[in-house]
Amino acid sequence: MKKDELRSILINKGISRSYYSLEGGLPNEKLCLDCENGKWIVYYSERGIRTGIRYFDNENDACDYLLHAIEESASGKY
Repeated sequence: MKKDELRSILINKGISRSYYSLEGGLPNEKLCLDCENGKWIVYYSERGIRTGIRYFDNENDACDYLLHAIEESASGKY
């Protein structure tokens, strides 16, 4: 899946944007998706610090991982 498809899925599931950022950066207390130096990364951003960084070779794998992490976080399992 691509980032735009992930965005649509999250909207359709009613997942609050307060859980995530699909634009990377360092927003406070959000799971984030970004692409740097040709690698896709998923991480948790809090107080300007990235934690739990996971690297992916492709957008599909990163989006799948982030969707799963957001769903677990939104349900209280993360």
